[in-house]
Amino acid sequence: MGPHILAQAVLAAEEEAESSSSSGLDLLLPASSELWAGIIAFAVFFLVVWKWVIPTLNATLAKRQEAERSRLQEAEDAKLEAGKLADEYRQQLAGAQSEAAGIVEEARSAAEAVRTETVERAQAEAEEIVSRAREEAVAESERALSAARREVADLSLDLAEKVVGRNLDRQAQQGLVDEYLAELESDR
Repeated sequence: MGPHILAQAVLAAEEEAESSSSSGLDLLLPASSELWAGIIAFAVFFLVVWKWVIPTLNATLAKRQEAERSRLQEAEDAKLEAGKLADEYRQQLAGAQSEAAGIVEEARSAAEAVRTETVERAQAEAEEIVSRAREEAVAESERALSAARREVADLSLDLAEKVVGRNLDRQAQQGLVDEYLAELESDR
Protein backbone atom coordinates (compact mmCIF):
# COMPACT_ATOMS: atom_id res chain seq x y z
CA MET A 1 0.00 0.00 0.00
CA GLY A 2 2.90 2.32 0.64
CA PRO A 3 4.33 2.50 -2.87
CA HIS A 4 0.98 2.74 -4.34
CA ILE A 5 -0.03 5.80 -2.31
CA LEU A 6 3.23 7.51 -3.16
CA ALA A 7 2.65 6.95 -6.86
CA GLN A 8 -0.84 8.36 -6.62
CA ALA A 9 0.48 11.48 -4.85
CA VAL A 10 3.07 12.03 -7.56
CA LEU A 11 0.46 11.66 -10.27
CA ALA A 12 -1.88 14.06 -8.49
CA ALA A 13 0.88 16.62 -8.25
CA GLU A 14 1.63 16.31 -11.93
CA GLU A 15 -1.97 16.78 -12.87
CA GLU A 16 -2.29 19.84 -10.71
CA ALA A 17 0.85 21.30 -12.25
CA GLU A 18 -0.47 20.74 -15.74
CA SER A 19 -3.87 22.08 -14.84
CA SER A 20 -2.50 25.36 -13.68
CA SER A 21 -1.96 27.16 -16.85
CA SER A 22 0.20 29.87 -15.37
CA SER A 23 3.71 30.66 -16.33
CA GLY A 24 6.71 29.13 -14.48
CA LEU A 25 6.63 31.96 -11.96
CA ASP A 26 4.57 29.90 -9.55
CA LEU A 27 7.37 27.41 -9.44
CA LEU A 28 9.82 30.05 -8.24
CA LEU A 29 7.59 31.89 -5.75
CA PRO A 30 6.35 30.16 -2.65
CA ALA A 31 2.75 30.06 -1.77
CA SER A 32 1.46 33.27 -0.18
CA SER A 33 0.79 31.58 3.18
CA GLU A 34 4.34 30.29 3.23
CA LEU A 35 5.66 33.70 2.27
CA TRP A 36 3.76 35.41 5.11
CA ALA A 37 4.87 32.73 7.58
CA GLY A 38 8.51 33.24 6.49
CA ILE A 39 8.24 37.04 6.80
CA ILE A 40 6.73 36.77 10.29
CA ALA A 41 9.36 34.19 11.37
CA PHE A 42 12.12 36.44 10.03
CA ALA A 43 10.65 39.48 11.82
CA VAL A 44 10.44 37.55 15.13
CA PHE A 45 13.96 36.27 14.65
CA PHE A 46 15.16 39.80 13.80
CA LEU A 47 13.43 41.29 16.87
CA VAL A 48 14.93 38.62 19.17
CA VAL A 49 18.37 39.23 17.73
CA TRP A 50 17.88 43.02 17.88
CA LYS A 51 16.48 43.01 21.41
CA TRP A 52 18.69 40.45 23.19
CA VAL A 53 21.55 39.18 21.07
CA ILE A 54 22.95 42.45 19.69
CA PRO A 55 23.00 44.26 23.09
CA THR A 56 24.69 41.25 24.69
CA LEU A 57 27.15 41.07 21.82
CA ASN A 58 27.79 44.85 22.05
CA ALA A 59 28.31 44.59 25.82
CA THR A 60 30.75 41.72 25.36
CA LEU A 61 32.65 43.64 22.69
CA ALA A 62 32.71 46.77 24.89
CA LYS A 63 34.08 44.72 27.79
CA ARG A 64 36.76 43.27 25.53
CA GLN A 65 37.66 46.73 24.23
CA GLU A 66 37.84 48.08 27.77
CA ALA A 67 39.97 45.11 28.85
CA GLU A 68 42.32 45.71 25.93
CA ARG A 69 42.49 49.44 26.75
CA SER A 70 43.28 48.66 30.37
CA ARG A 71 45.96 46.14 29.31
CA LEU A 72 47.47 48.72 26.96
CA GLN A 73 47.37 51.34 29.73
CA GLU A 74 48.97 48.90 32.18
CA ALA A 75 51.64 48.10 29.60
CA GLU A 76 52.28 51.83 29.06
CA ASP A 77 52.40 52.40 32.83
CA ALA A 78 54.79 49.47 33.22
CA LYS A 79 56.95 50.90 30.42
CA LEU A 80 57.05 54.31 32.14
CA GLU A 81 57.82 52.69 35.50
CA ALA A 82 60.60 50.64 33.90
CA GLY A 83 62.01 53.83 32.39
CA LYS A 84 61.92 55.54 35.80
CA LEU A 85 63.58 52.53 37.43
CA ALA A 86 66.25 52.51 34.73
CA ASP A 87 66.92 56.22 35.32
CA GLU A 88 67.11 55.65 39.08
CA TYR A 89 69.47 52.73 38.51
CA ARG A 90 71.67 54.89 36.28
CA GLN A 91 71.70 57.65 38.91
CA GLN A 92 72.55 55.16 41.64
CA LEU A 93 75.27 53.68 39.49
CA ALA A 94 76.73 57.13 38.80
CA GLY A 95 76.52 57.92 42.53
CA ALA A 96 78.21 54.64 43.39
CA GLN A 97 80.96 55.32 40.86
CA SER A 98 81.60 58.80 42.23
CA GLU A 99 81.50 57.42 45.78
CA ALA A 100 83.97 54.70 44.79
CA ALA A 101 86.24 57.34 43.24
CA GLY A 102 85.98 59.36 46.47
CA ILE A 103 86.83 56.30 48.56
CA VAL A 104 89.81 55.53 46.32
CA GLU A 105 91.01 59.13 46.56
CA GLU A 106 90.52 59.08 50.33
CA ALA A 107 92.50 55.84 50.55
CA ARG A 108 95.28 57.36 48.44
CA SER A 109 95.51 60.42 50.64
CA ALA A 110 95.43 58.22 53.77
CA ALA A 111 98.19 56.05 52.31
CA GLU A 112 100.20 59.18 51.45
CA ALA A 113 99.72 60.48 55.00
CA VAL A 114 100.83 57.14 56.46
CA ARG A 115 103.82 57.09 54.13
CA THR A 116 104.76 60.66 55.06
CA GLU A 117 104.35 59.89 58.76
CA THR A 118 106.42 56.72 58.42
CA VAL A 119 109.18 58.58 56.58
CA GLU A 120 109.17 61.34 59.20
CA ARG A 121 109.24 58.80 62.03
CA ALA A 122 112.08 56.91 60.33
CA GLN A 123 114.01 60.16 59.87
CA ALA A 124 113.45 61.09 63.53
CA GLU A 125 114.58 57.64 64.64
CA ALA A 126 117.61 57.87 62.36
CA GLU A 127 118.50 61.29 63.77
CA GLU A 128 118.04 59.95 67.30
CA ILE A 129 120.25 56.96 66.52
CA VAL A 130 122.90 59.25 64.98
CA SER A 131 122.66 61.55 68.02
CA ARG A 132 123.03 58.63 70.43
CA ALA A 133 125.90 57.28 68.36
CA ARG A 134 127.62 60.69 68.52
CA GLU A 135 127.02 60.89 72.25
CA GLU A 136 128.35 57.36 72.70
CA ALA A 137 131.31 58.21 70.48
CA VAL A 138 132.03 61.32 72.53
CA ALA A 139 131.63 59.34 75.76
CA GLU A 140 133.82 56.55 74.42
CA SER A 141 136.34 59.09 73.25
CA GLU A 142 136.34 60.67 76.71
CA ARG A 143 136.68 57.22 78.33
CA ALA A 144 139.50 56.35 75.96
CA LEU A 145 141.15 59.73 76.62
CA SER A 146 140.75 59.26 80.37
CA ALA A 147 142.16 55.74 80.12
CA ALA A 148 145.00 57.05 77.98
CA ARG A 149 145.70 59.79 80.56
CA ARG A 150 145.82 57.26 83.35
CA GLU A 151 148.07 55.06 81.30
CA VAL A 152 150.30 58.03 80.43
CA ALA A 153 150.33 59.06 84.07
CA ASP A 154 151.24 55.55 85.19
CA LEU A 155 153.91 55.31 82.54
CA SER A 156 155.24 58.73 83.47
CA LEU A 157 155.41 57.76 87.13
CA ASP A 158 157.10 54.48 86.31
CA LEU A 159 159.56 56.32 84.12
CA ALA A 160 160.15 58.96 86.75
CA GLU A 161 160.78 56.28 89.38
CA LYS A 162 163.28 54.61 87.17
CA VAL A 163 164.92 57.85 86.31
CA VAL A 164 165.12 59.12 89.85
CA GLY A 165 165.79 55.69 91.11
CA ARG A 166 163.69 55.87 94.11
CA ASN A 167 160.11 55.31 95.00
CA LEU A 168 158.03 58.35 94.82
CA ASP A 169 154.83 58.88 96.64
CA ARG A 170 152.44 57.60 94.05
CA GLN A 171 149.40 59.48 95.34
CA ALA A 172 151.14 62.83 95.38
CA GLN A 173 152.63 62.27 91.96
CA GLN A 174 149.25 61.19 90.53
CA GLY A 175 147.72 64.45 91.74
CA LEU A 176 150.52 66.42 90.03
CA VAL A 177 149.99 64.58 86.75
CA ASP A 178 146.24 65.13 86.87
CA GLU A 179 146.76 68.84 87.47
CA TYR A 180 149.19 69.02 84.56
CA LEU A 181 146.78 67.22 82.24
CA ALA A 182 143.92 69.50 83.31
CA GLU A 183 146.10 72.51 82.47
CA LEU A 184 146.82 71.03 79.05
CA GLU A 185 143.15 70.51 78.34
CA SER A 186 142.22 74.02 79.41
CA ASP A 187 144.93 75.44 77.12
CA ARG A 188 143.46 73.78 74.12
